[in-house]
Order: sequence, then C-alpha cells, then structure tokens
Amino acid sequence: MTDRPNGRGRPGYDLESLLQTAVKVFHERGYDGTSMEDLAKRLGITKSAIYYHVPSKEELLRLSVDRALDALFAVMEEHESREGPAIDRLHHVVRRSVEVLVDEQAFVTLLLRVRGNSKVERRAVARRREFDHLVGQLVTEAEREGSLRPDVDPALTSRLLFGMVNSLIEWYRPRQGLNTDDLADAVTKIAFDGLRAR
Repeated sequence: MTDRPNGRGRPGYDLESLLQTAVKVFHERGYDGTSMEDLAKRLGITKSAIYYHVPSKEELLRLSVDRALDALFAVMEEHESREGPAIDRLHHVVRRSVEVLVDEQAFVTLLLRVRGNSKVERRAVARRREFDHLVGQLVTEAEREGSLRPDVDPALTSRLLFGMVNSLIEWYRPRQGLNTDDLADAVTKIAFDGLRAR
C-alpha cells in the first residue's frame, strides 16, 4: 500500500488526519475493539472514504506503529548516535528518544501497548526488540570504555533507562508546564548522574 500523492484523498480528509483519529480511537476502545465503522463515525465520513486511503484496519495499525518505530530508528542514524564516546552516544539516544516520545506520544503509546496478537503487532514487537538490542550494545560499549559504573548489568541498565523513558506515556501531558527540553534534561540528569562511573 502506498500513500496517495501528497497524502491527500477526498477533500477535507488526508492520511494524517485519518491516522491521528485512528490512534485516538484505538486508545479509547482498544485496537481489537475498534471497527472501521467506529472510525468512520468518529471522522464523520463513510467507510469507503477510509478505504480510499488504506485497505484495512490492520494497515492503519501498521502505519501508526511504524511512525513511532521509524522515528526511534532515525535517532540511531543521527551523527551524535554514531560518533564519539559510547556514553555520549547513549546520552544522545536517550535524550532524543524522550523528544520522539513527546512529539509522537500517541503513536509511541500505541507501539508500547501492542502485544504481538497479529502479524503487524509481531513485526512491531520484533522491531522494538531490535531497537532495545542497539541500545543494549551502546550500554555495553560504554561500560567497556569505563564510562558507566560496572556494578550494574548492562542489560538491566538498558531496560531501566528505557523503562523510565517509556513511563512518560503514562503521565506526561504537553500542557502541564513542562516543555520537551525540561523533560529530556530531567530524564538524562536522573539517569546519567546515577550511571556514570565515579
């Protein structure tokens, strides 16, 4: 399935507004509990107008979780994630992951709640594990370089780091007076002040 040119479909509706609404409804009703009829009602359009953009509900899920995953993997491709001491690269990845979570909160939340009940979900879970593995490699490298305290297992460090980042979906709301920079500063200070080798 390829997106329509410019992401535009019928006047007034595009793939972006469809995805934004679909993710909201998936959060409210659960993916399995959401029908295309539910989405059409929420959008105030016919099911055929949705099918103009996507062939199925599963494709909406795929596009939504891929949006979060693609943003996270893009962080790994940034210059700061690839060059320099491992501790600095890890710091960058954690900080940028917080920013991705804030920018794409609804999509990241959906990603973190998929459990592998369908082909799309299993693929998303596999990609999440791949991302976790890349972070784990950075943690191990930073420990080998002597930048991280050696008394905490690297796999545990990686899980705890991203457990903290991922917990933001449960309580962070953009209008609570905490901007993205403040949030990223707080997460990285708490994490790295405790992790750096003395």
